[in-house]
Amino acid sequence: MLSEILEFLPCPTPDAWLEEALRQQSVLLIDHANCEKKAAATAMNLLYRYSDRTELLQKMAQLAREELLHFEQVVKLLEQRQIEYAYLSASRYAGGLRSHIRHDRCHVLTDTLIIGAFVEARSCERFARLAPLLDAPLARFYRGLLKSESRHYQDYLFLARLYADEDITPQIERLRAVEHGLISSPDSEFRFHSGVPNLAAVSPAESVQRA
Repeated sequence: MLSEILEFLPCPTPDAWLEEALRQQSVLLIDHANCEKKAAATAMNLLYRYSDRTELLQKMAQLAREELLHFEQVVKLLEQRQIEYAYLSASRYAGGLRSHIRHDRCHVLTDTLIIGAFVEARSCERFARLAPLLDAPLARFYRGLLKSESRHYQDYLFLARLYADEDITPQIERLRAVEHGLISSPDSEFRFHSGVPNLAAVSPAESVQRA
């Protein structure tokens, strides 16, 4: 699936982000936990909002279970590495994508599902890029996430096509351009889905605040 994901995404993760991820592994893991928790919450929200969509209910129920399991696994890694699960502000990534959702009723679900596909695809791509650079236990964990994350990408895209009353290709292309901008432009905060690091004014210690 990785080749399909690389074709779906507009650009690879910048090398500068990978370098920053290695420098800020505590922040990486804390925000990864946050991402898993938010992904489960997104799936649960879709379950409640669209209870008449059988295929969506089945796929989002499985996705929510898996994301919560991943959250539990990351929290365990934090404990093993003696990293406090401290407060982190959200990155601009998901919000930047969601700001382009068309809010008329017939398009909200489609756009939300397309965005879910981009989030899962980018996560999968970053796991694959990071794994060869990390210590053995963390590398094994990230490689182990690739299969489920790629399936989540597929599920979101399948549901977007299933429930759309239009060809979704133009909207995918519009959101692909937005995602490219978020990933390739300078970002003042390092997060799991942040763009090119521009952290001159923010030290790694300052980027994590206690709750």
